[in-house]
Amino acid sequence: MADTSAIPAPVRISGADRARDIIVKYGFLAVTVLAFAFFAITEPAFATTNSMFSMLKFASVTAILGLGVMFSMIVGGLDLSIGSVAGLSVQLAAMTMVFYNLTAGMAITFVLVAGVLVGLLNAFLIVVCKIPDLLATLGMMFVIQGAKMIPVSGQSVSSGMTMPDGTTAPGKFDPAFLLIDRGTVGPVPIPVIVMLVLVTACWFILTKTSWGRILYAIGANPEAARLSGIRVGFHRGAAYVVSSVFASVAGIILVARIGQGDVNAGASSLLEAVAVALVGTSVLGLNKPNAWGTLLGAVLVVIVLTGMTMMGFEYYYQDTAKGLVVIVALLFSFTLSRKKARYTPAT
Repeated sequence: MADTSAIPAPVRISGADRARDIIVKYGFLAVTVLAFAFFAITEPAFATTNSMFSMLKFASVTAILGLGVMFSMIVGGLDLSIGSVAGLSVQLAAMTMVFYNLTAGMAITFVLVAGVLVGLLNAFLIVVCKIPDLLATLGMMFVIQGAKMIPVSGQSVSSGMTMPDGTTAPGKFDPAFLLIDRGTVGPVPIPVIVMLVLVTACWFILTKTSWGRILYAIGANPEAARLSGIRVGFHRGAAYVVSSVFASVAGIILVARIGQGDVNAGASSLLEAVAVALVGTSVLGLNKPNAWGTLLGAVLVVIVLTGMTMMGFEYYYQDTAKGLVVIVALLFSFTLSRKKARYTPAT
């Protein structure tokens, strides 16, 4: 007779735990569907095709910034400079076209290069100088917020403005640049297409490539990753470069939307980006930062804000609504889930 004493007894999951797992896995999706259904019933204009594309377009900047924050969270950090990088991108793109009368292509190139440089500087401070992620990116946030105002003496950049030396700005926004936000492919706004392409690319990289697995391994246990031969510092630095590049892309869409180099652009973007990245951890019970969850977080936030606006709520209710969305999402990840959220600082 075969010896079965070494075979472990099967783990029995109670009905309550099964119900809890279902709530954790599908609860946030249900919240999103219910929110959409509620506003669609109470406000008929909410569920029109134009309204839905407008909401997705509005969500694109926050979603793209959230993807940047997501990469820093995956490696156990948090990029606090992402909002100021978006603001720098707005100012730099406007200056390139208005001050120097250059083309849309040059403006995009300068913005993306600036994003890479900021990311490299963040990586240098974090990896080489051993400054904790939060402190390094906090310092960078303040540096950029001040530095972007120096060339324009604190003014917003717009066509025909008086430059700091007293002359009139010779350039204007390239119409091709404005199409980045205002153009469409069929009925779909270009920002929505950019957002979906980036989300899909992030999903593929994080789930189907070795680099994605390396990033998650670093975030889960950086010391174990280091002992297994992974170049932890290099990959953490790369995540911050990606984060800054995503902020630059979001800044390009934002400046094409507002049509000027607003010195206050990006000021509130950090909190919104962190919020949707945190919300994304609760989607499908994954309990880790992920691309589709971040997108859904941005979509839920814009559904709630758009619905409240249509119902006549004043703007000052919006921060409370966003905070409640984040709290509900975190309850799924940290309170209800039996598999706790994986977010451990890598420093």
